[in-house]
Amino acid sequence: MTAQLPLLIEPAELARHLDDDQLLIVDLCKEQVYAQAHVPGAVHLDFKRLLSGTQPAPGLLPDDRALSALFSELGLTPDTTVVAYDDEGGGWAARLLWTLEVIGHHRYGYLNGGIHGWLAADLPTSTEPGEPEPSDYQVGPHDPRANVDLEYLLAHHRDPDVVVWDARSEEEFAGVRAFAQKAGHIPGAVLYEWTDAMDKTNNLRLRDPDTLRQELAERGIQANRQVITHCQTHHRSSFTWLVGKILGFQDIRGYAGSWAEWGNHPDTPVEKPE
Repeated sequence: MTAQLPLLIEPAELARHLDDDQLLIVDLCKEQVYAQAHVPGAVHLDFKRLLSGTQPAPGLLPDDRALSALFSELGLTPDTTVVAYDDEGGGWAARLLWTLEVIGHHRYGYLNGGIHGWLAADLPTSTEPGEPEPSDYQVGPHDPRANVDLEYLLAHHRDPDVVVWDARSEEEFAGVRAFAQKAGHIPGAVLYEWTDAMDKTNNLRLRDPDTLRQELAERGIQANRQVITHCQTHHRSSFTWLVGKILGFQDIRGYAGSWAEWGNHPDTPVEKPE
């Protein structure tokens, strides 16, 4: 059995559980990074398998058949605890954890700092590829509280108890840079770039939770509102979704279509500075 692990897991704590029989560690680093050094027993996952890849919104979820095949390949069972990490501060790891949340699998955690945090703690690494034991995992009904679609966001983005958290760069938010037909942001959305939650001086670990909570609250992103977070393809905003979960937000949702969908749709309103 695997002991109950926290949502935000310190490297030393994960190291004590490497032999737990219901633990699945998933590495979403670049392939060459995984080949050089990974957490012992970790299985590598190509992040592209977490995306539909279809235009104009490549960040939408794959269909249930593809997800069932993926999680069966990884050996997921209802009793498995998944720990994810990457080499970029948490975006792809969080995308995996958000996907698990969508399909109703809530036994998961994030390795604080990813592979950088693990290496900085001087913990053992491996170059041997992890070999999962395949399972027969069938994706069931999706949790409607984890993901919103375009229609939901169109209907609710102006609700007073809803705040849209834009995790993109300042240039994208302002409409100076655009990766869609339209430039700018969803009306009323609040900018807090995803990397601002990372401690760039400490192996990309999460910054102090109380400080993050205060910075977000100053922007209206707080636990007493429904928070919907997005970026361009729900990669960066998967991390901000995870940050909200770690901070104790009870109702934080991802918008998988993100700006790729919103910014390419003919009927969506857009704001940008004059």
